[in-house]
Amino acid sequence: MSKLTNEEKDLVKSFERGGWKSIPHAKEEILRYQKIAGVQLRKDKRVNIRLSSLDLQGIQHRAYQEGIPYQTLIASILHKYVAGRFMERAA
Repeated sequence: MSKLTNEEKDLVKSFERGGWKSIPHAKEEILRYQKIAGVQLRKDKRVNIRLSSLDLQGIQHRAYQEGIPYQTLIASILHKYVAGRFMERAA
């Protein structure tokens, strides 16, 4: 069995103490939120941009390290920036 992280241990303790309650009509709520997410996250526009070869290679390398397509990485970075959640890392 794999070891639990501290966060996972806290969740298990919270559950065991009865800190988790079922919500009424859970299936309907899940479907509602799935529909909202589908509309919000739908990729319905295409954008063409020019990048330097070095930047593109760097993005492709980072995407490879993350195990995702480089276009997905670019879209994720842009989404985080627009949502105000993009954090610059100190060099």
